[in-house]
Amino acid sequence: MSVRPNSAASRDIAYHLHPYTNARKNEEEGSLILDRGDGVYVIDEDGNRYLEAMAGLWCAGLGFSEKRLVDAATNQMSKLPYYHSFAQKTATPVVDLAEKLVQITPAQLTKVFFANSGSEANDTVVKMVWYYNNAIGRPEKKKIIGRIKGYHGVTVAAASLTGLPYAQFDFDVPIANIIHTGAPHYYRFAEEGESETDFVDRRVRELEELILAEGPDTVAAFIGEPLQGAGGVIVPPAGYWEKTQAVLKKYDVLLVADEVITGFGRTGNLFGCETFGIKPDMMSVAKQLSSAYMPISAVLVTDAIYQAIADNSAKRGSFGHGYTYSAHPVSAAVALETLKIYEERKIVDHVRAVSPRLLDGLKAFAGHPLVGEVRGIGLIAAVELVADKATKAPFDPLGKVGGFFAARAQAHGVIFRNLGDTIACCPPMIITEAEIDAVLAGFRKALDETAAFVAEQGLAQVA
Repeated sequence: MSVRPNSAASRDIAYHLHPYTNARKNEEEGSLILDRGDGVYVIDEDGNRYLEAMAGLWCAGLGFSEKRLVDAATNQMSKLPYYHSFAQKTATPVVDLAEKLVQITPAQLTKVFFANSGSEANDTVVKMVWYYNNAIGRPEKKKIIGRIKGYHGVTVAAASLTGLPYAQFDFDVPIANIIHTGAPHYYRFAEEGESETDFVDRRVRELEELILAEGPDTVAAFIGEPLQGAGGVIVPPAGYWEKTQAVLKKYDVLLVADEVITGFGRTGNLFGCETFGIKPDMMSVAKQLSSAYMPISAVLVTDAIYQAIADNSAKRGSFGHGYTYSAHPVSAAVALETLKIYEERKIVDHVRAVSPRLLDGLKAFAGHPLVGEVRGIGLIAAVELVADKATKAPFDPLGKVGGFFAARAQAHGVIFRNLGDTIACCPPMIITEAEIDAVLAGFRKALDETAAFVAEQGLAQVA
């Protein structure tokens, strides 16, 4: 990509430090500058259209031009553009949204705390877990278990929960009291000759051994995504969540479900907890809560946790945690309208109807020499590219081949996300079967060109 002088891209290079970006590479190549949206498409400053097969960052469930959400924001802006929820104050749409969330989430979750992003929600989870155990007289029960390849955000505590090296390199995390156990990824981590059932049993046994080694009286909570998103769309094998929950219950360890990506229909049910039979003590949500049109997230907790927090807030004079923009009324109004649209348009039913087109279409690439595994559920999927199908050997350096693939797909008008040579696909939930066919066509073109690139570079033997 050549950067024109005095263009938006050149000014972006001059002034903008991007998240999750190689800054030097951006200086050389510049960024794609997007100007507007149209359904599942985004359009750049030159008028080029791209089918956004990642819904932005797993989040724009209703696409990029839903007028009802624009109107909801505009109406609330004109009525009450801002207020806070500190010191016994709040705004009307916040009350309505809290009530709605309690109605649609798992029955044991009875109270909602609002924040602005998944990272903030999961940072709040850490503080709530610690606060709760202090409140009930268990000051030693503070350790929280995350998982390798889990992603829970990048604030200091959330980045500590995350089990991906790139979120921790040189940031001096994880902090104390955060530990990790193995990922439930059978394809990548199963031992030779190990069945899926045996793999699950080993992962669960490792979790129990970790709790025992640390001391059950010191382990407070376990946090997990129903399926691991940014870690590569890792769908857990059958029995994993059932057996994991049994261990957590045995040692009185709270279960936190991170539904930031999977919530609100993505997996073919309203929540991933329903898809995988999870009964959480706490749940974090964000992203599709407002279809990403406004920043908002939430943490839901059981009545037992709320009562302990409430008692301690009375003792201390206040629950001393919150954000200036917690429960922002405009964000709340947009989220409320988003949930109405999901219901009216039967988005969950739509996901179930069209997802086989995506999953079957991607599985058709399973025989390709570069494809190691195709995995997914609902409208979230991934294709892992490997240097050797037989041995599952990854490319070296990791990410180069997937980066080439993503660039070629973008050149063909489809935006995917490369996660270390795993190509993620998570389109807006409003996508049609015809638009899924366009996603698959772009995938095929990029895969063919990537195969030629790999052969040319000598990175693998491609038939």
